[in-house]
Amino acid sequence: MPASKPRVAVVTDSTAALPASLAAGLTVVPLTVVIDGAEATEGIGVAPGAVAAALTAGKPVSTSRPAPSAFAAEYERLLGEGFDAVLSVHLSAKLSGTWESAALAAADFAGRVEVIDSAAAGMGLGFPAVAAAAAAAGGADLAGVRAAAQSAIDRTTTLFYVDTLEFMRRGGRIGAASAALGTALAVKPILGMSDGAVVPLEKVRTSSRAIARVVDRAVDAAGGSTVDVAVQHAAAPERAEALA
Repeated sequence: MPASKPRVAVVTDSTAALPASLAAGLTVVPLTVVIDGAEATEGIGVAPGAVAAALTAGKPVSTSRPAPSAFAAEYERLLGEGFDAVLSVHLSAKLSGTWESAALAAADFAGRVEVIDSAAAGMGLGFPAVAAAAAAAGGADLAGVRAAAQSAIDRTTTLFYVDTLEFMRRGGRIGAASAALGTALAVKPILGMSDGAVVPLEKVRTSSRAIARVVDRAVDAAGGSTVDVAVQHAAAPERAEALA
């Protein structure tokens, strides 16, 4: 017998930065990136590395959330195509208003759309979205798809390293005092996500040591389990390949 059509559609946003192979079966709503006053669609109108290049050049860079109407249009389309319900999984509400936009849109669909805060970004969001899509493809109902996403959220650890805290300060992710201190001390920070916010985990003196410690922490987080690992980067492909 042919597989039945999934009953639940899964929506996420472009900050998951999912490769096309993993985004299959998902609807991705993009954020807007503003570079030096020019707007572009994240993942479509912005070349890889453009944001990093602009930040390095000292140009102002910001992102803006999708409007509630953008989410509403996708929810209406998916329900109109015959899906029973929609699960919408998004970037941490402490980092962006994207979740709020999705929740505002969902309120107009009488319980047929549920919105989840992944409390993360990048593949910290991508893994729950992919898990939800897999559950939906297997025929799970909305409760089952939501449970798959939540389980992935609970099991996902996000670790990252940046050469400088200045760009995060300019993006409002950390305070000016923390960024200035890190720069003055030539500290290389290892960062993570906790309760939806970016938090410092460890400070070391060199970039090579920092990356080694990211690996150590990833191994510790995995324990004795078989796990999926994603390596993502911002305009640092050689480092990403070496780390992988």
